[in-house]
Order: sequence, then structure tokens, then C-alpha cells
Amino acid sequence: MDRRDCLKAGLGLSLLPLSNVMASNALPVRATVRPGDVGWPAQAQWDALSEQVGGQLSTPVSPFLADEATRTEALAQIKNPFYIGDQPALTQTSGYHGAWLSQPSARVVAARNSADVVAAVNFAREHRLRLVVKGGGHSYHGTSCAPDSLLIWTRAMKQVDLHDAFVPAGAPSGATGQPAVSLGAGAMWIHAYDAVTTRAGRYVQGGGCTTVGVTGLVTGGGFGSFSKAHGTAAASLLEAEVVTADGKLRVVNAHQDADLFWALKGGCGGSFGVVTRITLRTHALPDFFGGVGLKVQAADEASWQALVAHSLRFYRDALCNPHWGEQLRFDDERCLQVSMVFQGINEREAKEAWAPFIAWLGEHPAYSIVEPLQVSALPAEHMWDAAFFRKYAPEFIARDTRPGSPPIHMLWKGDQGQVGWYLHGYASAWMPSKLLDDAQRDAAAKAICTAAAHMPVELHCNKGLFGAPKEALEATRNTAMHPAVLDAFALALIGNAGDPAYAGSGGVVNEKKAERGAKRVQASYDALRAVLTTAPTYVSECDFFQRDWQQAFWGPNYPKLLAAKRKYDPDGMFVIHHGVGT
Repeated sequence: MDRRDCLKAGLGLSLLPLSNVMASNALPVRATVRPGDVGWPAQAQWDALSEQVGGQLSTPVSPFLADEATRTEALAQIKNPFYIGDQPALTQTSGYHGAWLSQPSARVVAARNSADVVAAVNFAREHRLRLVVKGGGHSYHGTSCAPDSLLIWTRAMKQVDLHDAFVPAGAPSGATGQPAVSLGAGAMWIHAYDAVTTRAGRYVQGGGCTTVGVTGLVTGGGFGSFSKAHGTAAASLLEAEVVTADGKLRVVNAHQDADLFWALKGGCGGSFGVVTRITLRTHALPDFFGGVGLKVQAADEASWQALVAHSLRFYRDALCNPHWGEQLRFDDERCLQVSMVFQGINEREAKEAWAPFIAWLGEHPAYSIVEPLQVSALPAEHMWDAAFFRKYAPEFIARDTRPGSPPIHMLWKGDQGQVGWYLHGYASAWMPSKLLDDAQRDAAAKAICTAAAHMPVELHCNKGLFGAPKEALEATRNTAMHPAVLDAFALALIGNAGDPAYAGSGGVVNEKKAERGAKRVQASYDALRAVLTTAPTYVSECDFFQRDWQQAFWGPNYPKLLAAKRKYDPDGMFVIHHGVGT
């Protein structure tokens, strides 16, 4: 069998019934106490915890509900993700329609080190408190906030250490080291990229949005712009330091607590403990990174469907390889918008790759080029170099506008729309490689067109690994993520959101608008499902109300994850929405 046949045969395992597992899925419900309940810690007990963590215990208050000066600053910074992330009472997403609203915890430990985390975990266990962990705070499902809880906030734990030859603890004598980077639980991807790429000339597989927390992305599986080249972020994990429910600080890797280590590679770390440090493999840096932009509109429905079908054919033949990543977007105005990136080729080669597509458009008068093809490349070491972009391409980035903010703080301007958003609906599904085949491509194009009439459909080509090299596939296969990712050529994303809805910010949720948005997302997703026999998906970017979520997120890997949960957290102390064992 060739590689595609092997993948399809392996994926057949994911369709086996999991009814026996589902019936015994949940761990015992751990009763927790809330403020005012019998058993809620007395002030003297809180004071003792505060002393133990060096005074880093406080009561978080939303800056939108604080004094006038603080509120004024918060309103001015409401679209600044660096500011939002520095507030223990806030999360980057302000809520999800029908599901949750961002609300502060009752208390927060601003952890500086693993000892502070151990103290907080022990306190929560002894007093039966709901425990929440927040690093980056980007969760669409609100897993980094909960009212009446004790929050472990790892923002200050952002140290970055580079290794020329890292050897995991407990490795056999004589084991060969490899280039790697260790990052604290509060590090964002801009910290990682600045250290690894801008200053050290190497690459670490991470997230596309620079303000996402490193640990949360890795333990959820994790994709970045160049995942088609290197696999998921979890596939690069070499070692992790984690505090488990018993208050024990463990260093886990392939040689020590290997089952827990595997679970952290895509099983969602918040279900198993508090990760305080991770170490990731780094990769050689290509000469160039670059981007491609294009927008095309079709004159009628027939030409629109033909354009989508040709786009899928062109992607299969020219772009489904380690050089390319990011998005093809199809909207309700019959427009294709290309926002892709490339690596390992130069600007000339990228233009040559797109030349046949541009020629095809020129042969068909039914298409109007709304935004002409733009191709640009830059030396790879400047890809996340804030000083470089401020000087040469400031229009591509948004900056941290606070006085005295770190000079490395930058994010892509397109990501700023996510800051504070209130999600009306969100859905996703991995698109299997068979949809690119000649026999099924027209049906796939029709489904995409029907779906896009309700809500734009984005194909994130870097979030499916069909077309990736063997090494990336094998490394990702050895993670907890659903194996459907190996045969997916893209992750289809459909979403709708409104303005920030933090309490006190002046933002008001328009319930009718939110409900309409949610229904449009569902209608779009249902149309796409017409060509999907099953719909496995990515745990970090999906519907809050995902059906059959154990199967959708992890498939045949779920029983092994559940066994690890029962072993390391038998009382169900760590609870997150749709987390293993909950």
C-alpha cells in the first residue's frame, strides 16, 4: 500500500464504536465549595497560603469595574491582547453564546515558580476548591476562567532557555542531545520566536498568533503556519514539568511517566495537572519565509463552483506540501481570498508556483481579480522581529501601545480581531484527502459553496498534515491527537463573533444577533458535513457544544487518555470543559 492507503487503513480504527468507553467515561464528581459555603477557607487560611507563596495571592478585579482611571485605561486597551493577558481577571475571549461569560476567580495565585504552583494545588485539594489554570488565556471554551474558583496564573513564568544538545531526564546513558528550547508556563509564542528565531537563527514549531500561550497550544496539540513542514507543536515536545493532583512536581518525558507525557501531547494539559515548563525540539531555519495574497470574485453560481473546484485541484497539485500553509477563504459574495505563507522557497519560486492559477483565471472572463496577486518574502530570521517590521512593514503588525511595553511585543494585525470577541458560534472539521481526488472534488466544491452561502468557510491548510514529510507524520502519530489529522489536507473553520462583552466595558450582547450568528454557523457546518462521513476535529478550535466530543477530539486514543486521567487524577480535581474524564 502507498502512504495514502496506509493512512486510510489506520483511520478505519477511529470509526470503531467507543460505547463501552463512553459508558464509563466520567470520573467521580468532586464536590467543591464556593464562597459562603461551609468549608470555604477562613481568612486565616487564605493568609497562610499568601505567606507560603510570597504574597502572590490576591482577589482579582476586572479593570472595567475598578476606579475611573483604571477603567479608562482598560477601555483604551480593550483590543490590545498584551494588556488583556496581563489582567488576571480577564480572558482573551469574553464569552460564547449560550455557554459562558468571562468572570474572575475568587482568588488568584500569581505563580512565580513551580513551588507556588505546588502550594496552590495542595491548598485547592485540601479545601475542595475549584481550580483553574491560566497562561495565555486564549481558550474559546473558557477553560482558563471560572467564578468562585482559585486561579493559578502562570503569566510571570515566562523564562526561555536555549539548549544546543538537550537530553531528557532519565534517558539512557550516552543518549544523543538535540537542539531545543525550554519555556515557562507563562511564555507566549512571541517570547519563543524572539529567542529561537530572531536571536538564535532556528525555528520552533508553534502557533500563528504571537500572544497565544505556549503551554496551552502545545498540550492541545497545536498548529502554526508551518505545521505542514514540522507537524504539530505537540510532536516537538521532548519533556514537561507538571504538578499533578497529589501536589507532586514531576518531570515527564518518554523515559519517566511516559503515559502522562504522551497525554500532555494533545490531550489537553489542564485535564491532567498544571504544566510549569516544557521543552520543545527546534529545527533548522530556512532562508526565507513569505506570504501570498489574492482575492477573486466569480460572476455567478456556476463559475463560483468551478472556481472552488479548481482551487482544490490547484492546491492538491501545487501547494499541498511542506512549503505552504495558512488559509483559503470562501465567502457568501462568491469570493475566494488567499492568505497563505511559504517557507523553504524564495519569492521567485513562490510566484512561479502561482503562475498557472493566475493564467487559468485569465482564460475565464467570469472571474474578476479584486485584489491582485501579491507575493513577498523576507529573511527568515526577521519573521517575528518587531524592530524589523516597525521599520519596513508597520502596516502588517499591531503593537503593544502601553508606555514602556517590551519592544518585542507585536502581533499580526489580522489577529487583533480576536481580542475580546464574544463568540456567537464556532465549528470545525478536518477535511480528508479523498475530497481532493478527481472523483470527489466537484462534490466537495459544491458543499463548500453551499456552506459559504450561510457563513464564510476557511480552509486552514496548515492544520491538516496530508502532504507533510514522513518525519512530521510519524512524530504527530505519536501524540494523543485524533489520527484523522494525518490524512486531513486542511481544517475547515466556520465562526461568527461580536464585540467584547466584558462586564463593565459597555459592551452589550445582542442576543438576537448572537442567535442568528449561531444558526448561520450551524447551517454552514451542516452543509459541509454533506461530504464528510465522520467529522473529527481539533479540540482547541471547535464548537463548544461539540457532539460525541471524545470521539471527535481523540478517537481511538481516548481510552489511553482516560487511563492516564484515572491514574494521575483519580478524584477528578482538574476539570475543564470537554476534558478527559469529565
